[in-house]
Amino acid sequence: MSPHRTAARPSGARTLLPAQRAGSTGLRTLVVGAGSAGTALVRDLDRTPEFGLQPVGVLDDDPGKAGLDVSGSPVLGPLADLTGLALAHGVQVVVLAIPGLPHQRVRELATAAAAAGAAVRYLPSFLSALRREVVGSDMRTLDVNRLIGRHEVHVASPDVRTVIEGRRVLVTGAGGSIGSELCRQVQAFGPAALYMLDHDESNLHRLQLDIWGEALLTDESLVIADIRDRPRIQQIFRDLRPDVVFHAAAHKHLPLLERHPSEAVKSNVLGTDHLVEAALATGVERFVLISTDKAADPTSVLGASKRLAELIVQANARDARNLGTGVFAAVRFGNVLGSRGSLLSVLEEQLRSGGPVTVTHPDVTRFFMTIEEAVGLVLEAGRMAEGGEVFVLDMGEPVRIVDLVHNFAEQVQLGADEVEIRYTGLRAGEKLNEALFSDNEERLPTAHPRIFATVADHATVPEDLAGGLTGLYGAATVNSDPEVRERLAALLPGYQTAHPKTPAPATPYPDGF
Repeated sequence: MSPHRTAARPSGARTLLPAQRAGSTGLRTLVVGAGSAGTALVRDLDRTPEFGLQPVGVLDDDPGKAGLDVSGSPVLGPLADLTGLALAHGVQVVVLAIPGLPHQRVRELATAAAAAGAAVRYLPSFLSALRREVVGSDMRTLDVNRLIGRHEVHVASPDVRTVIEGRRVLVTGAGGSIGSELCRQVQAFGPAALYMLDHDESNLHRLQLDIWGEALLTDESLVIADIRDRPRIQQIFRDLRPDVVFHAAAHKHLPLLERHPSEAVKSNVLGTDHLVEAALATGVERFVLISTDKAADPTSVLGASKRLAELIVQANARDARNLGTGVFAAVRFGNVLGSRGSLLSVLEEQLRSGGPVTVTHPDVTRFFMTIEEAVGLVLEAGRMAEGGEVFVLDMGEPVRIVDLVHNFAEQVQLGADEVEIRYTGLRAGEKLNEALFSDNEERLPTAHPRIFATVADHATVPEDLAGGLTGLYGAATVNSDPEVRERLAALLPGYQTAHPKTPAPATPYPDGF
């Protein structure tokens, strides 16, 4: 294991900032930019504690501003010193407040913040998509606490570097929302190589452009492959010899997978099996599967397929641990705000188009997390894993979707008469309320106060998992969807092969709020 290195501390930097203002409970925030936008932002954050961000310093490249006081916060140094200063001052959030920064420079600063374990916020925020002028008060939308119903948890620590630095890292599903953010943050921790695997060449093109500011598509870090293709996956692992694997590739849209269960099995189950097999054969040090809270007591094909992926990882983790060949673990997410196809992006589009906001049921609830939390959980799980765990972030109480719609609309300054909510009824396979752990899983503490885990035992891993999977793969290969459903139920006792569509509530509900 390569030695742990912290970023160099800039010459003359203080080791501690003055204490935060009396009574402040906000996250320690570093504002990048001491111009008019940054100055207004610092002022507004300081005056409005409910934003949840407490400025403790400002960065600016103008040497004439060094040491100046910006609305009560000192200018600490230039932008190049972001990582060191963020580490030195215990910064939890970095806000980029320089309008017109080149895209590549934004990415560089974002990765520098990630290297210090800090989340990144932007001004303007996603409100720019709604064609609104940005003022200091728009930072209200950057406080997601009201949307997710709890304080955001910043999970990844700088110690993540100990499992990334100097190692060859492979990310599957690299072009997706979680996969691409993983690639950006992994790159900041100094891997020897970062391999980004996706079956969609357009996703890889966009990802390379985002990370490096150019996309010539000639770099060996880009890998086009389908995880269903066993010989191709074996070839990739033999050639690239990854040390660390983050497996984010999956089909994830619940209604589609209810209609096409064979496709769910091919990607989410068989694809995971191929990767785990190749990882064991080539001596991968750490393998982390990204799962979903729908895997806990699944009622959908999506949940069942991801639960089987977890069981594959757990069963092989036991063998790997006995042989001393590697560490295999998984993480479960709730709904991720800001990912492609997520509730927030759909909600934004519906509000922008002026159409009704569709909600399945007035009482439906979900657990929510930000992309920063999700990626932080993956990275921290990779660091803490000993083998066989499924890690889950303590996400507080579930949030009613209707409440999230109300809060979002209010934050983008839409009145009650401007929002129409239409209830559509639960779709096949959907739960009214999700759970983070199955009824038969024990919730175990970890070294992180907000991360819990469950581990496999003889009751949770089917005795003939391998034989059951062989039959399941055979049914999926010939696209026999009814047999696939039957075999999923046989492998996962308690899984319901059908979930009746819940009609929209008969009780009238107001169209607005």
